[in-house]
Amino acid sequence: MVDPIGRPARRLLPERVLKSGWTWLFVGAVVVYAGALAWLYADVLSSMKASADAYVNPAAIRQAAGLAVPTVLFWTVVFILTDRYRPQRFIVWFVTLGWGAAVAVLLAYHVNTWAAQHLGIAGAGDPASGARAAIFVAPFVEEACKATVIFLIAIFARYRITSKVSAIVLAGLSAAGFAFTENIVYYARVIVFASTTIQAGDADQALASIVMLRGVYTAFGHPLFTMMTGIGIAVALRTHSKVVRVLAPLAGYCAAAFLHMLYNSQASMSDGNAQLILYFAVALPMVLTAVVYVVRQILAEGRRLQARLYDYVQLGWLPTSDVQVFSKVRLRAWAPIIAITRGWRCFLATLALQRTLTELAYLRDAEVRGIDGRTAITRERELVEQANSLRTTAISDPRGQKLNLPRWRRSKPVTYPVPNYPGPAGLGGNWPAPPPGQPPVKAGTSRRS
Repeated sequence: MVDPIGRPARRLLPERVLKSGWTWLFVGAVVVYAGALAWLYADVLSSMKASADAYVNPAAIRQAAGLAVPTVLFWTVVFILTDRYRPQRFIVWFVTLGWGAAVAVLLAYHVNTWAAQHLGIAGAGDPASGARAAIFVAPFVEEACKATVIFLIAIFARYRITSKVSAIVLAGLSAAGFAFTENIVYYARVIVFASTTIQAGDADQALASIVMLRGVYTAFGHPLFTMMTGIGIAVALRTHSKVVRVLAPLAGYCAAAFLHMLYNSQASMSDGNAQLILYFAVALPMVLTAVVYVVRQILAEGRRLQARLYDYVQLGWLPTSDVQVFSKVRLRAWAPIIAITRGWRCFLATLALQRTLTELAYLRDAEVRGIDGRTAITRERELVEQANSLRTTAISDPRGQKLNLPRWRRSKPVTYPVPNYPGPAGLGGNWPAPPPGQPPVKAGTSRRS
């Protein structure tokens, strides 16, 4: 969709907005996602039963949506903050999050429903047969639906995925959106079931239990699973081996489906004590391992930027300070903070400078790996010239600089100096100055008196 090789000439903002492909992608995504959610909403209201005599209703869906919002907000903030070295455009974040929340859920809902109808056993069959669709079908279907948007970005805008961190962030946002809509459906069913069934007991307690289970204790599930597919796609994009390009995404998808299958099987087949043991002995260590892996990848990205920017320092294209400033997360975060206290022009120029040099480093990395070498030199010179033009306005090295904050203290009273003589008050008088040790003569008085 957007190839970084070459940029159009600078135009006015309205013209750039109207002629930008990202604008129309946003408009199209809004229309598609709204249609998918409306379709899903109508299907849920017309066909989803919470009990034998009660269907899910709009009031329950509204209440469930309010309960599901905190979880999706948490994961959205976490993944956006993780994407620090080369943050994606807002439209890319929106497309991935919306795809998971609308299109992926709609597709998975219909496929899972169809599979459950064919796998179910009527009459006195195996009681465990109701869980077969959740174990053997749902993991493969849901992971494929969530990961489709990442494959589309990799096909049409492959330069947007520059590292494993970028792919993990996109996969996590799609999974967070999927979990958000799925939680709404689960919460709404519990709300209706608990309010219409006496055997359910306290309705508020039942609702609080499912919210804590899906929204807090196991909220990591979908992001953790889809993260595996994202890693596989990132590995495929950063290599020139055709075999790896085929096998890496497939291996990542299979790993995601296997983890999802393991989670669903234990949730469906294990009792309370076994689930607690698996949660603390298996699930939480896996989450901790994933967190450590992501942190290590962020640090590795910093080292990669440092090495690639140093190549341009050796060529004499960049100053030596750029190597440290633009490869350290702390300095990259401190520079915009200083810039915002010096005005919006300085702030925007600082962000543009960081994006420019980061893109330059990843372009060099692709060149070293043999992924992109057609017109890389021309694009390198354009980025270097763009960076040099931004340095006059941006904060290129925040080390040693302080915030330019306004002073809020009250101004001290002004102390005027002792008046000059001759004169009784130093203003045009003709009396001589008093002798040392005597006070000055006040106006309107006589020295003799």
